[in-house]
Amino acid sequence: MSIAVKKKAGGVSPSAKPSLFKRIIKSDKIGLIVALILIIIIFSVLTGNKYFTPSNIINILISSSIVGLVVIGECYLVITGHVDLSPGSVAAFSGVLVCLLLNKGVPMFLAIPIVVAGGLLIGLLNALLVNKLKLEAFIATLASMSIFRGLAYIICGGKSVFVTDKTFLKLGAGRILGVPIPVIIFIITFVIFMVLLSRTRFGRSVYMVGGNAVAARLAGINAQKVRTKLYMLTSAFAALGGCIQAGRMSSGQPTSSEGLEFDAVTAVVLGGVAMSGGVGTLGGALIGLFIMQGFNNGLMMLNVPSFWQTVSRGLLLIAALSFDFIRNRKRR
Repeated sequence: MSIAVKKKAGGVSPSAKPSLFKRIIKSDKIGLIVALILIIIIFSVLTGNKYFTPSNIINILISSSIVGLVVIGECYLVITGHVDLSPGSVAAFSGVLVCLLLNKGVPMFLAIPIVVAGGLLIGLLNALLVNKLKLEAFIATLASMSIFRGLAYIICGGKSVFVTDKTFLKLGAGRILGVPIPVIIFIITFVIFMVLLSRTRFGRSVYMVGGNAVAARLAGINAQKVRTKLYMLTSAFAALGGCIQAGRMSSGQPTSSEGLEFDAVTAVVLGGVAMSGGVGTLGGALIGLFIMQGFNNGLMMLNVPSFWQTVSRGLLLIAALSFDFIRNRKRR
């Protein structure tokens, strides 16, 4: 009895949770948060305070929402030790396909599910190449990237496919209560899959497959089935992103979404997801996404030539991979 009284009188008991501030300071994401804040400050100064404005924040969120859908899939895949390089081509192919379907008179609420289902099949193809033919994920999805970019050109004859369906155009440019529809779609999807990764048995199986494949097999987890689902998920998200992008541009363009997969992978690795697998969170990937998109947006506002923007994105990817290498050495 006296011990209990002393604990109360002496202040916080040992079992008490640390404050929110202390948890943030000790978090492995504090470096990411600082980097994001620095990007905001630097570009705000360089653009004359035009960077951190409501209208530009909305622009960043819209661009982040399309890349973000692919980031969700890539995050899951990278945690298992795999990667998919085909989302950019899948998004372009899907954007052209959905516009062709709409111009043929297929209703939007049927055309989009058809295209997303096509994305699932593309993901299944990637999984078969990796699981059955035993190709390296990098090589298998690189081949898919080339195939579906080519098919995007073939099905439209190399020309943009314009669409006038007003309901479809609202998917990319419409707003609900002032919030862009693409942002709403991304937020809902992100929350669902963050809970799925952190709070469910399937999420734990994803970490086990990436962290220790032998232990996962002994625990009764079929690694090939898990990865198959994730390849299908990533391609489905790319297909949905392609539809949203087509709605934003009022057309399906075979040249669209180039480099989408590299932006997504960069965001994931910047966010602390280890390329070797088994480590990382969607929350970290989200911060990495905002760093990536905020950086790209800042370069555009400064009117940096497009080819130098491409160079900068490549350097950012190298930096992300370097950080990943350093983190892995520290873990060992």
